[in-house]
Amino acid sequence: MATTTSSRLAATGARTALRGVRGWLLEGLPDQRGRVEGPHTQAPAEPHRRYPWWQVMCLTGLDYFSTLGYQPGIAAIAAGSLAPVATLVLVTVTLAGALPVYRRVAEESPHGEGSIAMLERLLPFWRGKLFVLVLLGFAATDFMITITLSAADATAHALENPVLPAALRGHQVAITLVLVALLGAVFLKGFGEAISVAVPLVAVYLTVNAVVVVVGLWQVASSPQVVTDWQTALTTAHGSNPLLMVGLALLVFPKLALGLSGFETGVAVMPHIQGESGDTEERPLGRIRGAKKLLTTAAVIMSVFLVASSVITTLLIPPEAFRSGGPANGRALAYLAHEHLGSGFGTVYDLSTIAILWFAGASAMAGLLNLMPRYLPRYGMAPDWLRAVRPLVLVLTAIAFLITGIFRASVDAQGGAYATGVLMLITSAAVAVTLAARRAGQRGLTVAFGMITAVFVYTTVVNVLQRPDGVQIGACFIAGIVLVSFLSRLHRAFELRVTQVVLDDRAAHLVGDGDGDAGSKLRLIANEPDARDLAEYDAKIRQVREDHDLPPAAGIIFVEVTVTDPSDFAGELQVRGEVRYGFRLLTMESSSVPNALAALLLHLRDATGRQPHIYFEWTEGNPVVNMLRFLAFGAGEVAPVTREVLREAEPDPARRPHVHVG
Repeated sequence: MATTTSSRLAATGARTALRGVRGWLLEGLPDQRGRVEGPHTQAPAEPHRRYPWWQVMCLTGLDYFSTLGYQPGIAAIAAGSLAPVATLVLVTVTLAGALPVYRRVAEESPHGEGSIAMLERLLPFWRGKLFVLVLLGFAATDFMITITLSAADATAHALENPVLPAALRGHQVAITLVLVALLGAVFLKGFGEAISVAVPLVAVYLTVNAVVVVVGLWQVASSPQVVTDWQTALTTAHGSNPLLMVGLALLVFPKLALGLSGFETGVAVMPHIQGESGDTEERPLGRIRGAKKLLTTAAVIMSVFLVASSVITTLLIPPEAFRSGGPANGRALAYLAHEHLGSGFGTVYDLSTIAILWFAGASAMAGLLNLMPRYLPRYGMAPDWLRAVRPLVLVLTAIAFLITGIFRASVDAQGGAYATGVLMLITSAAVAVTLAARRAGQRGLTVAFGMITAVFVYTTVVNVLQRPDGVQIGACFIAGIVLVSFLSRLHRAFELRVTQVVLDDRAAHLVGDGDGDAGSKLRLIANEPDARDLAEYDAKIRQVREDHDLPPAAGIIFVEVTVTDPSDFAGELQVRGEVRYGFRLLTMESSSVPNALAALLLHLRDATGRQPHIYFEWTEGNPVVNMLRFLAFGAGEVAPVTREVLREAEPDPARRPHVHVG
């Protein structure tokens, strides 16, 4: 007996602990049985506290400015002595291309939805959903590689610092995994406002970079020989024709595309920007102006640093130092800090770089946690737990571990995937603003944005051809997102999928809303609208009465559902009442016929206190084909699917509306 009691107590304790862990993981996940977030659901709540645009710029700068940690080294490897010219091309594309595009995106999506939402609005039905899933795949590539690449570069800065114990050298993968795990732990505990941390972090990082750049430029000015050596190397490798050099720089430029990162993040953080007194949620003009200042200021600061850092690293660092395993590989400015300012300042530089690179991963993680739940639950293409932060953090951290292991924590190896994700997002933004300008009848802007789009399409194509590993990684993310999304949609197909049922006055009157006898039956006939003439309704009601032996006096209401966009997952159900040829009708529009009918039946049961009975005909045709029609087009096998939706939504058979098929 004692053993049995102990076993029961142990089992009870285990179940309690399991429930405690589950409750902790799913903390913040609302209980929405039978309901999902639909197109009419409010967007995620915006923060109550907002900040001046320059402070929010520092939040963006966690991703954008941190690329200074590795961008000069990547430019040197990709372009060699031509790196400063190629960087000038990058800066031109940044200021004349990406910046105007995202200033327009800020106007079109002031609540942080970004270019993906713009394209979602322009492309309806399933093709729009599929296009968004593809873009989400590239966005996931961008943000996930930001986490792993930044952590790997932070590790490289730590390992090259002379203060680090020698025993840790050679363990780059392990240290990178620790940094990624720490990042995940921050979000598991609960990630609050990052701006208070981002502002001093970015200020210190830009200050130490400014010191290195100024000292480097002074070294160049004080040593004319390095300029002469660079010119000699340039003419030896590429000739003395300036146009040829520019042409070669244009060919090399796609490899430098990492310097374009941060624009999508700049739009995503718009809800944090402090607006003006006259702002409204529909048109927050002050917030839009603040976002434009943020984007412009960040782009100008980064452009100056990119050009200056490219000049000093190309002229002052020997080419062999950039090779894999070299002291300047992935940390060119840190190399100069140690070389020209001593190990003390170099250590300060390394610490600030490690901090901002690690926190850049936090910015990317926050972007993913906001981006994925914004779209996938609305499509029904995500499990319920995706709306909870902690399970998603665990999944993303595990993926980051996998990527780090595959690439062996190499900055160079991950550059292609990162650039592909960045360029795909910027190209999609350019396409979105071009289409928006065309729709608005702005011919001049349409042409200008079209030319910018062509530049980014070229850059993306060249990047993919030169570094196909990037698009391969992106394709893996896309395939994973699409597969999980459609499996989830399939799994959730029999949910109620209606956020609210609203009857107009005529519909409420026809069903006797609240006035019926609780013991009477509410009889409805599901009718697929065709000609909607007297002959159709007469034939339908005769057939139902014959099949189910209903008395002529039985009051019957026809119910008709028109499928609008079957790719939508859920929404509000507006029910309209009318009388046609003496017959009572309830009509509604929905993305799915069975789910709408089930939601209506449950609402009528609760509103009238009467048990609804609904009558169907068996659907003609192959049942497998009809089920596929339901999954893709919201119709098909209506009767059994309506029964299954009701069974899942109402576990008590005694309270479940009755489904009759003849």
